[in-house]
Amino acid sequence: MGVFSRIGDILKANINDLIDRAEDPEKMVKQIILDLQKEVSQATQALGKAMASERIAKRQCDNAEQTAADWEEKAKAALAAGEVELAKKALSNKVKAQEDLENYRNMYQQISAQTAQVREQVEQLKAKLEEAKSRQAMLVARAQMAKTQKNLAQSVGGIDASSALDKFDRMEEKVTRQEAEAAAFAEMSDLSKTAEEKTFTQLQHDAAVDAELQRLMAEMGKSSAPQTEGSTI
Repeated sequence: MGVFSRIGDILKANINDLIDRAEDPEKMVKQIILDLQKEVSQATQALGKAMASERIAKRQCDNAEQTAADWEEKAKAALAAGEVELAKKALSNKVKAQEDLENYRNMYQQISAQTAQVREQVEQLKAKLEEAKSRQAMLVARAQMAKTQKNLAQSVGGIDASSALDKFDRMEEKVTRQEAEAAAFAEMSDLSKTAEEKTFTQLQHDAAVDAELQRLMAEMGKSSAPQTEGSTI
């Protein structure tokens, strides 16, 4: 049948060989799955039509067989009634029905054989599709791993080791310089804070000294007043 013109090639195709030849194995595997799904869909439709033809042929056989049996009964009834000519006509129709029955049986057998063949092909195609689906994830994973390894190998092969180490040394030197600058700024900040703290401490100390001086002067002023009066007397 026309719908199966490509089935033979697909069933015989070696997926691994196709992947080896493909520029993009992932896309190739997906395309294989899509092609097989399309073939399964078309084959299933063809099987449905074949099964419908088989049912029609079976019904024609059954009808022809029933028609022959009916004419047989009519012929018997005519003979029982003494109607020989009418019985002969009934038997003539019976013979015609039997001839039709034989033709329908031959047709039914041919259609049944074709339907069985189509059904077998559909089952084979479905099995191939399931096999492809079960292997798809593994094959895609292998393809991705191979691609990753290839890219890594190309990247490593394209690196100038000495140049890369020189750049690394320069970056390390730059970081060291930045760390030293940060430490210096931190130290300067600490010194500034220490100076400010000393200034405030000195001010507090001077204020305390002045307070003590005022206190003593006040005390001395009170104690000297009576002495002055006494000396005047």
